[in-house]
Amino acid sequence: MSAERWTIIDFVEHYTKKYADRTYLREKVDGVWTETSFEKTRKESRILAAGFMALGLQKGDRVALISEGRNLWVLSELGILYAGGADVPLSIKLEETNDLLFRITHSDARFVVASEQQLPKVRKTVANCPLVEKVIVLDDIADLQENEITISKVREMGVDFLADHAQELEERIASIQPDDPANITYTSGTTADPKGIVLTHRNYTANVAQGASVISIPDGSTMLIVLPLDHCFAHVAGLYTMMTYGGSIATVPVGKTPLLTLKNLPIAIQEIKPHVMLSVPAISRNFKKNIENGIKKKGPTVQKLFNFAVKNAIAYNKEYYNRGGLQFWRKPLMLLFDKLIFKTVREGLGGRMLFFVGGGALLDIELQRFFCAIGIPIFQGYGLSEATPIICANSATAARFGSSGRLVSPMETKICDGEGNVLPHGERGEIVIKGENVMAGYWKNPESTAKTVVDGWLHTGDMGYICPEDPRFLYVTGRFKSLLISPDGEKYSPEGFEDGLTDGSKYIDNCILHNDMNPYTIALVVPNKDALKEYVKSVDASLDPQSKEAKVLMLKKIQAEVDSYKKGGSHEGLFPERWLPAALAVLPEQFSEKDGLVNSTMKVVRGKVEKFYADRIEYAYTPEGKELLNEKNIASL
Repeated sequence: MSAERWTIIDFVEHYTKKYADRTYLREKVDGVWTETSFEKTRKESRILAAGFMALGLQKGDRVALISEGRNLWVLSELGILYAGGADVPLSIKLEETNDLLFRITHSDARFVVASEQQLPKVRKTVANCPLVEKVIVLDDIADLQENEITISKVREMGVDFLADHAQELEERIASIQPDDPANITYTSGTTADPKGIVLTHRNYTANVAQGASVISIPDGSTMLIVLPLDHCFAHVAGLYTMMTYGGSIATVPVGKTPLLTLKNLPIAIQEIKPHVMLSVPAISRNFKKNIENGIKKKGPTVQKLFNFAVKNAIAYNKEYYNRGGLQFWRKPLMLLFDKLIFKTVREGLGGRMLFFVGGGALLDIELQRFFCAIGIPIFQGYGLSEATPIICANSATAARFGSSGRLVSPMETKICDGEGNVLPHGERGEIVIKGENVMAGYWKNPESTAKTVVDGWLHTGDMGYICPEDPRFLYVTGRFKSLLISPDGEKYSPEGFEDGLTDGSKYIDNCILHNDMNPYTIALVVPNKDALKEYVKSVDASLDPQSKEAKVLMLKKIQAEVDSYKKGGSHEGLFPERWLPAALAVLPEQFSEKDGLVNSTMKVVRGKVEKFYADRIEYAYTPEGKELLNEKNIASL
């Protein structure tokens, strides 16, 4: 496969014919798991493609898609691609109308495909999207509004279209080229200016082949997909990789709320008994907690035995690549404990689980050691949407705990310093890559494209180093770029809020948001003390600006400025609520070039600020530090 520049259509045609009678899609409908074969997947995708063409979809048109994970998500996207369109997959977490509005209008989407659950917010949004001609609803609902149509009706139109115009579909399919856009995926942007990452057909097929160079899945395996299908990680590591190995994918049954969907996860695991799952740190931690709670309920004797067994296995496994060694005496103990304890633990995860593939955020090494000890390793990988996304991954055949894994092949990688000089193995710098998985660019944003992809090299904005002992392995250590990362792997670029707050408030001179897989986001705030003193004087001229009462007034004013962006505030809806700061760390002085917190162009050096104020960041995640009127905030004023 790697020798050919296939389109996704070439890829799907090849594998759906190769594994025609095998099950590809698994979905629970009315309490019963259904199975859809590879061949039926191909046929249904073609029928929907014909339906989209009957609606007027032209080659290159964009179609936005927002839905929970389900068979019709996959079939709808394949239908869009077979018709020569480009899918704009949208996260169901986009609650704010502004978020949806920007993405749908910026992508120039002609159609929006939405599930019944997502329809209310889509209806509010498309009223302001003049280019959207139709909303296609994935569920058969009775109360269709003007310019809405069900997917079942689109399918009927497809059947009719194929009866008279089958050749037109074949001609459209034949016209699709490897460098045509397949997805425009909006990630890691502020609501004011998100970037649309253009991923081509070849980006995807190349990255599937690259991924296979570092990790493989046993033929015919079943994967339970927990992660949202809108992300390219679920596409490459899920949809297309499983297709390569003749495996099947199952989606977690959708509940009426996200919480109910999450509650369906353990049931789905027991019923599907997957061989592999895609995971993010938050899911893995939850599994670990459930396992430990289950052991605890069995009493202190079992708990002690379990803890001893885990410690023994962790000691034996070391960093995985160097496991065993002179500790041969631990092996019989491991086999015994595996039979007595770990086998039962694995039954709780279906009994067939071979491993997790972890992505989205850096994974705690202790978590990796724990899951490897019980016999279901989590193999950490690393990537980003601009790289479609897989750059490296650990696997059963080659892993180093703490690393992000082996670099995929074929792909070039270098580590550069701030001036672009290539650094030797072992030295930290920016991770820069070149390969067929590098995006085509940012949609309608040539300036950002030119800054990010230089002579074919993608500047990831992430920091890391190549392992000096084994240069196949990459260690990712942090971020050059200013991304917040939540515990579930979601990423967000905070500059819009930071700039909006400082530009819009005379009481705040600078603001840095911080969230590195933490429970909530915090803000490091540099106050304008003169303006705050004036404010205190306007409230109560008799107050001494150095008194505690005055400082309390100042802190409450700073909080009010931040709260104006929250629900009920004058700037409500400008930025996603989930990323707004839940705690403030008010700093004692301005960032300066002297202490290295700003560079020669007076730009704040985020990494140095976070390092300099590491104690304040840590304090803000304590119950005391989360309170606005804490002693450190008062002392800073």
